[in-house]
Amino acid sequence: MFGWFRQKWLQSKREPPIQNSSAPDDQESLGTIKDTSPSSSSSSSSPLTSPSPSLPAVFTSPVRRTRKYDLCLCYSHADIEVAMCMASYLEAQPRSLRCFLWQRDDCPGGAISTELCRAVQSSHCQALLISPNFIVDEWCKYLMYQALAEGPMSNCIIPLRLNLSFSQYPSELRFYSSIDLARNTEKGYELVFKTVLKHLDDMIKKAQETHGNIDSSNNILKGASCSQPKNSELLESGCSPQRLARGEYTLDGTQEIQHFEDCCKSPFEND
Repeated sequence: MFGWFRQKWLQSKREPPIQNSSAPDDQESLGTIKDTSPSSSSSSSSPLTSPSPSLPAVFTSPVRRTRKYDLCLCYSHADIEVAMCMASYLEAQPRSLRCFLWQRDDCPGGAISTELCRAVQSSHCQALLISPNFIVDEWCKYLMYQALAEGPMSNCIIPLRLNLSFSQYPSELRFYSSIDLARNTEKGYELVFKTVLKHLDDMIKKAQETHGNIDSSNNILKGASCSQPKNSELLESGCSPQRLARGEYTLDGTQEIQHFEDCCKSPFEND
């Protein structure tokens, strides 16, 4: 018995006392982790919550998707750098136009005339980069005439003048309002963008008006069909198809000429 107590006493003497000072350190370390975690999460989530530029409402309309491109750029090969700069400006955010360029978007191996005609027909608007090189290029003239054939009096053709005097300007386009890129290039690109948006907005309004007229005409036809009597009602009233064709009855089954016949009867017939 004495040996058991002595052994317990020796064990308690050998064991070091438990220090509670480590717990606050652990709590402080946990506290620092909790304090730093929200800041780190907020900093990591800040790029994800950055607002994205909003697109115009016309870009989400089904009318825009009826054609593959918003704008077809018509230019000479000597002016490709100017065309590429304008396409980069119009295709970048937040404008996001769909532009057609010959060297980039045409079908390899296809006939040039077919590809150019298809490009005009697949675009809502056509921008003509008219320069001295454009005047002497036969394919540019072909593309200009194709655009005029699609809509000679519409606002889908956008003439752009580049280092060209008015005397050299094509006579077919002199009644169009043109944009001079030599004065302010970036402002000219912005005017092209606004013109395309205006054309798309006009197309959407026209489609909505046409759809509204169709709905109203359908309602009128439905109302007229509901007001017509059934064949059973006409037969019960004594109106046959033959008498209806002769005009003796109206569509509502009433007699039209009964009163006229009564008035024309001789007074001696009753006798």
